[in-house]
Amino acid sequence: MFRNYFITAFRNLRRNKLFSLINILGLSIGISASLLIFLIVYFELSYDRFEPDRNRIYRVVLDAQVDGEAGHSASVPAPLGYAIEKELTGIEETVQIFSFDRDGQAAVSLKNNKGSEQIEFKHQKDIIFTKPSYFHLFPYKWLTGSAETSLKNAFTVVLTKSRAHQYFPSIQLNDIIGKELTYNDEFRITVSGIVDDLNKTSSFGAKEFISFPTINNTSLRDRLMMDVWNDWMAYSQLLVKLSKGKYPYEVETQLKELFKKYNKDKKSSGLNTTSFVLQPLANVHFNEAYQGFGKRLANTKKLYSLLAVAAFLLILACINFINLSTAQASRRAKEIGIRKTMGGSKGQLMTQFLSETIFITTMSTIASVLLTPFLLKAFRQFIPQELELNLLSQSYIILFLFLLTLLVSFLAGMYPAMVLSGFNPVNTLKNQAYGNTGIARSAWVRKTLTVSQFVVAQFFIIGTILVGKQINFSLNKNLGFRKDAIINFETPYNKDASHGANLLNELKSIPEIELVSTGFLSPASKGAAFTNIKYAGKEDLKNQVQLRWGDSNYIKVYQINLLAGRNVQKTDSFQEFLINEIYSRELGFQHPQEAIGKLLNFNGKDLPIVGVMKDFYMQSTHSPIGPVAFAGGSGSIFHVLLKPKGDDGKVWQTAIVKMQKAFNRIYPKEDFNYAFVDDNLARLYEDDQNTSQLLLWATGLTIVISCLGLLGMVIYVVHIRTKEIGVRKVLGAPISHIVFILSKDFIGLVLLALFIAAPIAWWASYKWLEGFVYRTNISWWIFFVSAVLMLLFALITLGFQTLRAALVNPVKSLRTE
Repeated sequence: MFRNYFITAFRNLRRNKLFSLINILGLSIGISASLLIFLIVYFELSYDRFEPDRNRIYRVVLDAQVDGEAGHSASVPAPLGYAIEKELTGIEETVQIFSFDRDGQAAVSLKNNKGSEQIEFKHQKDIIFTKPSYFHLFPYKWLTGSAETSLKNAFTVVLTKSRAHQYFPSIQLNDIIGKELTYNDEFRITVSGIVDDLNKTSSFGAKEFISFPTINNTSLRDRLMMDVWNDWMAYSQLLVKLSKGKYPYEVETQLKELFKKYNKDKKSSGLNTTSFVLQPLANVHFNEAYQGFGKRLANTKKLYSLLAVAAFLLILACINFINLSTAQASRRAKEIGIRKTMGGSKGQLMTQFLSETIFITTMSTIASVLLTPFLLKAFRQFIPQELELNLLSQSYIILFLFLLTLLVSFLAGMYPAMVLSGFNPVNTLKNQAYGNTGIARSAWVRKTLTVSQFVVAQFFIIGTILVGKQINFSLNKNLGFRKDAIINFETPYNKDASHGANLLNELKSIPEIELVSTGFLSPASKGAAFTNIKYAGKEDLKNQVQLRWGDSNYIKVYQINLLAGRNVQKTDSFQEFLINEIYSRELGFQHPQEAIGKLLNFNGKDLPIVGVMKDFYMQSTHSPIGPVAFAGGSGSIFHVLLKPKGDDGKVWQTAIVKMQKAFNRIYPKEDFNYAFVDDNLARLYEDDQNTSQLLLWATGLTIVISCLGLLGMVIYVVHIRTKEIGVRKVLGAPISHIVFILSKDFIGLVLLALFIAAPIAWWASYKWLEGFVYRTNISWWIFFVSAVLMLLFALITLGFQTLRAALVNPVKSLRTE
């Protein structure tokens, strides 16, 4: 019996190729989007799910209130790890993790097999300093060596299998033990063990593990501030594993007392507090408050938004299928009448139609699986780089597709099956399928579904336009400094200072360069440096200030306006400050000129304010402009203002080539990596731009699916009004009038969808814009343009089918029985 159902389904699919193709296309779009989003969400949610006793593993983080402003740090003072091991109870394991820098990068070099040539690997990532207890938390498989012996002594390193093969491609793993690696031209370290690659999604997937005693036997001890309690490095982490039955709040209480013990001079108040907090391991990948360490974090709100988009697209695809299936109902009326006359029951007919739906959905699912690898490549910039589709090793995907196929088949097929199986056999054999069946009375169901499709489409169109408007507003807003024709690049900070001076002189001699400055970060960038500065005139007035520094050309390169006073003078160390307007007002000055000559206490030194800058943005428009202090000083970042491009546009290209040659002469082993300031500013809105791109894709898909659904409704209406069209033409109705009669109801549905979608989209847009301190307006024209676009797509969809119906010979229409 079921075999006959699927044979009939196949014959029906072949007989109605156009409708079948549209159905498969619509469902494929929805299923492909759902599969892609499922892969992303499943991948993100799989982070840190494999560790034994993971529910007892926490990262120690720091929460602070500074002058009422909340601050968070994933790093803690280095001595805390030692103190926890000795003084706290209820902790089974304590794991300290340090790296050379925030991204865990270092330059690694080694001798070749013959011992003659130096092989260098620049910018190697995932290198950490840690203890044997690290491997008690993360289940690496040891191929040679062990945690207790391999990391016991200083100047030893454990490599993962992939990293060992990268350094020593032609040597057996056992023979790699004893080989030497040099890190940052400073430390020679011996390979003492090799572990298999973790191959799990983890926030702590290191590939090189240098023994912790190495820190105490090198200059790293001072650089990493191993004995300092009131400060910490931004590239250190501390993990703990609680004893069974121990609650986090109990340990946090002990941490609070520990902090008081070693920070007796630090006074807390309602506006200034510091505390250590235990962050669950499962929260590490998702909490953006404690970001850093070069690890990509996921945003749970965005994941839920993606799930919502997948649900919308899937529901739209099902609605599209329902509309198309009911549009075909009259074509199968006689078949249904004959089946019922021959004794077929309603249940059998419903099973038949559901079987056809399953058949079409299965084909759509297969098409989606074939399409997904191409989608992964197309959306690579929006999805995790490690994400891939492999049905052989990802059995959960097969289960997901099976359940999704059943769900879609049920959602898309149940209503058409009920409608088709409900036909009266007498009426269907008389070609009066719609007489007294209730189908005409249930037209509101199809209209409701069509309106629902266009509500979603309108919502996405409005959202796409608004997000693009806000990004354009942010990128083109006057930021208070020059951002075009400026290049930034960095020189090695640990090299001889004279090298930077020599490079500066060489760049000044390049005719295509207008001006050069050295210092810290550009005015607005992803990086930030905050510090506490006291106003010497009021001991109790202390502000958290964002700090920038550079030579006297820095202000000139970025054309930052001075409202009072003068520029900083050339110096190698901080001697004087410029402050911005907001900082001037926070210090209590009504006019910028009043701040000149006043003293700020920085690191125990009183430094004068010599100028007040006009406010400029230090971060994206998501954040407010805060107090800023600019100090005269030197730095490793170069800020190069280029001359105009010229008519041929080659001035900048020539300047960059000459800069690179000068850089390579002075730093022959380093890479010349530069970026334009305006490109860096655009990266501040990278997440927003990704959101805009995803909205654009979602909008396009919803429009396509909605128009397919509208096409189904048009076909349905044209078919049941065939005789009416013929009568109108015989009575002299022009083609334009017939097209208008057939189209007006659908245009009304589209306009109704706009009125429903507009307030919903306005509310969602308003909530999204709350994330920006400086934001664009929700203008009326956004809704007008959205309506025009949707009407345009609807008219294109309607036009062809209604015009075709209006041109049919009326004699042929009136003969239809």
